[in-house]
Amino acid sequence: MFTAKNKGWLATGAVMVGAALALSGCASGDPLDAGTESDSGDTIVIGSQAYYSNEIIAEIYAQALEDAGFDVERKFNIGQRDAYLPELENGTVSLFPEYTGNLLQFYSPDTEATSSDDVYAALEDALPEGLTVLDQSPATDQDSYNVTSEFAEENNLTTIESLADATVPLKLGGNSELAERPYGPNGLKDEYGIDVEFTATGDTTVEDLLAGTVNIANVYSADPRIQTENLVTLEDPDSLFLASNVVPLVSADVADEIAEVINAVSAKLSTEGLVQLNVESTVDEESSDAIATKWLTDNDLLK
Repeated sequence: MFTAKNKGWLATGAVMVGAALALSGCASGDPLDAGTESDSGDTIVIGSQAYYSNEIIAEIYAQALEDAGFDVERKFNIGQRDAYLPELENGTVSLFPEYTGNLLQFYSPDTEATSSDDVYAALEDALPEGLTVLDQSPATDQDSYNVTSEFAEENNLTTIESLADATVPLKLGGNSELAERPYGPNGLKDEYGIDVEFTATGDTTVEDLLAGTVNIANVYSADPRIQTENLVTLEDPDSLFLASNVVPLVSADVADEIAEVINAVSAKLSTEGLVQLNVESTVDEESSDAIATKWLTDNDLLK
């Protein structure tokens, strides 16, 4: 299952080494032109969580940098933050795909920032010396509320706010912890004036949504089933949810060298695109390196 509880699942299968790419040649105006090649000759060590979606992003970073002439070492599937953040802080790892909201809460658990821009600004201030973030991506991997396409069409739903116009009682499904989360039933009432009946659905949240047991489901925004089950993610204009955009966490020592290449990647990565990458991993069972090469090629980010 790919519920919020499953974000930390270990990626299945061994990580394949990225395909060797040409290290020379140039194209005028290309952000990945060889002119961005490292002057120091240092190897950029890229890490990833033990999470298939995070590994794919890390592989995209790796192949983009290799194509631009950088020496890259992959150190994937390290684990969770308590395992990999010390390696970033001591310089063992140079670059890591992270998520703004969750990372901010790690360093600043009492933060009140929720919107994308506010979270990013607070994160820049909260990071320890020696670490920085490059441009955040439009892509998110965070809590979101989803409905079936049929329910959305029947009730003209596009945003959380529009749930107020639904013609049937609203039933929200999610993990049991959602009942006490600030974005749970109480948050819906306080922020949007929406009354819901809550059902703890655990690992069967999407299944319950499809069966009609609930008509709103708390699902991570990059869950591949949003595409495969044709779900509709409701927009959150009042930032009920803590924004968690994909963001490159990087050693300050190499930030300037790699910024142009990695920022070009971030600018192209959307939430819908991240969902598609996850579908290719979980449904099509493609390897991370093959998925990354295809994505970079489709987005004109390889020479």
